[in-house]
Amino acid sequence: MRRVVVFGTTGSGKSWLAERLADRTGLRVVELDALFWGRNWQPALPDLFRHRVECETREDGWIVVGNYGQVRDLVWRPADTLVWLDLPLPVVMGRLLRRTVKRAVTREELWGTGNRESLANAFLSRNSILLYALKTHRLNRERFARECEALAGEKRIVRLCSRRDVERFALSPLP
Repeated sequence: MRRVVVFGTTGSGKSWLAERLADRTGLRVVELDALFWGRNWQPALPDLFRHRVECETREDGWIVVGNYGQVRDLVWRPADTLVWLDLPLPVVMGRLLRRTVKRAVTREELWGTGNRESLANAFLSRNSILLYALKTHRLNRERFARECEALAGEKRIVRLCSRRDVERFALSPLP
């Protein structure tokens, strides 16, 4: 396990799991959000985003965190292990709500960009991450199922469907 992708719907615990795996393996974590988002929540231009991802995954030994379709070919193709956090919507929404409120209250800066979450944006905006999670959870599950099925036999695919599965995997002996 030298090139790992941790993916799942927003709020599923991707970064948390990636950090645990990095602690155990010594692999470095590559947060796609950090490569995508600029100041004032401005997305990177597609070519720049792809270039950043290519640079970060050029060397062997990484754990990529994220779901960005526009760079999936760059991270899934060389990956040897895909870890899918496929948690139930109530679990995801509970985690996401706690994380969002905590970040908004503490004014935590995200990815060194100066970006911060706010309660107004979380609860009163069309750009709400909570609304986004509600709208994309089922669609992500269907899409990820198709994509993983197409890669079965080519990659090690680990599908984690409960909190207990995630905790066991985070602590289990690694191949």
